[in-house]
Amino acid sequence: MIFWLSRNKFVGSYLFYAQHNFPAARYQEGGAFDFVEAALTSSSYIPMNPLMRWFTANIGYHHVHHLNAHIPFYRLPEAMAKLPELQSPAMTYLWPTEIYRCLRLKLWDPEKQRLVRYSGLRNS
Repeated sequence: MIFWLSRNKFVGSYLFYAQHNFPAARYQEGGAFDFVEAALTSSSYIPMNPLMRWFTANIGYHHVHHLNAHIPFYRLPEAMAKLPELQSPAMTYLWPTEIYRCLRLKLWDPEKQRLVRYSGLRNS
């Protein structure tokens, strides 16, 4: 039971982490902040099977949630399907290679305009 709970805490923590720390993430600086742009480019969509969507309360539709947090979790897929602007989001996946890539990203490099690993900053 303890192993199951600790493993699920890791999965849950990773899902929140990956929604904002993924290779295609984009961040805005200072006065250039735009709420809609931030929701659509700095949070991701993680495609999941129906069972995972149910267990995670549709957390994969995180970009829709950031656009309007008042949309109930069970309506997030419908909102994405009906609004063309939401149908080509930045994506990340639950594949082992994607998880590894996301976990390595630690810092925002303003010159490269992307997230980098610690070693990627030294190579700038």
